[in-house]
Amino acid sequence: MHSFPRWKNWLILTILVVSLMGALPNVMTPPSWWPSALSNPMSLGLDLKGGIHLVLDVDVDKAVAHGVEEDIDSARQALRKEKIRYRNLSAEGNILTVAIKDAGDMTAAGKVLAESFNTYTISESGDNTFTLTLKEATAEETRKFAVDQAIEVIRNRIDALGTTEPIIVKQGERRILVQIPGFEDSARAKDLIGRTAQLEFKLVDEKGSLDKALSGQLPPGDIIMYGPEQTRNGQSYRQPYLLKKHTELSGSEIADARVSIDSRFNEYAVTLKFNSKGARKFDKLTEAHVGERFAIILEGTINSAPVIRERIAGGSAQITGSFSPEEAHDLAIILRAGALPAPVKVVEERSIGPSLGQDSIDQGMNSVIIGSILVLIFMAVYYRMFGLVANLALVFNMLLILAAMSIIGGTLTLPGIAGIVLTIGMAVDANVLIFERIREELKLGKTPLAAIDGGYDKALSTIVDANITTLIAAIVLFQFGSGPVKGFAITLSVGILASMFTAITVTRAIVALSTAKRSRIEKLSI
Repeated sequence: MHSFPRWKNWLILTILVVSLMGALPNVMTPPSWWPSALSNPMSLGLDLKGGIHLVLDVDVDKAVAHGVEEDIDSARQALRKEKIRYRNLSAEGNILTVAIKDAGDMTAAGKVLAESFNTYTISESGDNTFTLTLKEATAEETRKFAVDQAIEVIRNRIDALGTTEPIIVKQGERRILVQIPGFEDSARAKDLIGRTAQLEFKLVDEKGSLDKALSGQLPPGDIIMYGPEQTRNGQSYRQPYLLKKHTELSGSEIADARVSIDSRFNEYAVTLKFNSKGARKFDKLTEAHVGERFAIILEGTINSAPVIRERIAGGSAQITGSFSPEEAHDLAIILRAGALPAPVKVVEERSIGPSLGQDSIDQGMNSVIIGSILVLIFMAVYYRMFGLVANLALVFNMLLILAAMSIIGGTLTLPGIAGIVLTIGMAVDANVLIFERIREELKLGKTPLAAIDGGYDKALSTIVDANITTLIAAIVLFQFGSGPVKGFAITLSVGILASMFTAITVTRAIVALSTAKRSRIEKLSI
């Protein structure tokens, strides 16, 4: 006890100063020179701050079907490379159908398809047709990837809103939990999250007859798509277009999207910037089709079909549509974040008002304050001077938790407050073990200083064992829990580490400091 290391005193003092600096932003705005790492207040969770709670269902089967549809181009290129003619290529669900024109090419076509599509089960049916069925293992992998990719896309969209600490986690096989604290515009959030944002550029078939196509005589390789809904003569109307089915460019080749002003009509627009691959494609497309129209298709609706006046080498394009500033901003966010791999549907929605959050904060703080006061009174009465030492350590412990949560960017939730209350009890429990050990050493006839040394040394292993096992449980809760469970696990983990430090090191330092100049102590106030 007389040789308590000086470096530990400096460590405690350093941690105290850092804790005070880290906790300060929670009660006041720090000065401009304050370190940035210590300038962030603790974030409040959805249950305390209010906000939006959504559960989304991802249509993973659509993702599988979309992947099979994209393989049509791969089949077309593979057959053309070997100069094998085909009658038809089509996809439905997880099945890709390839109809070969000449029976003599069936053997060669089967070999090409087997080499190019090893993720499919290939069978040959009548009329020179191959049926390719996607293997279940590949389909399942696609479904899982669709959910994971949807989580990342949704996270990028929500982050662009400027909200803090959104919770976006997977639930079950195909559902996603989204919680946005402090954001109350539910309709805008759902629109921003749920839009698939599939962006495509297709050429307009200038030679085909739109009237014949509408009557059922659709040219091979063409599709009919429609523009946005508008009113003509008091009736709803959508302009039809005859397009080439092949997609020349897609949203995956967009590097950036920004809100701009269309100089022709002085209205808001979204300017797109393609990546290097997309810029090369766009350059070749505009060079080869000057004087023709190309359609900009957003989520299955033709936004516009401008004429290519000249070659466009800058790798940029513009989407117009009488947008409001907010609509243009949200569209730019969506296009920048990328398209969802599959449609999502809101299956559960809850809005939590800030008044409910404030009630939760008040009740939670009352529980912390009342619990702390009762513990402080008990320790002071039951353990006298040593109880006051424990109380000082407990205040340090609370300060340390507040600072640590702020520094690591943790989110405080209502279960997190419960974790703090539990931590108060655990911090006191460690001190109780030490003080009871000291009492036992005194009963054995040891001197007060020897009893103090013995009490701390013998209680150390018990305290470490108890806290480590609880810390392991908290880590497991954080790893496999979600939402409120994670909030509880974070505060519990931080509290355990803080209580071990204060109970083992801080209280011993205080006791060592108070006995350092006293060579002989007759009695301990414990």
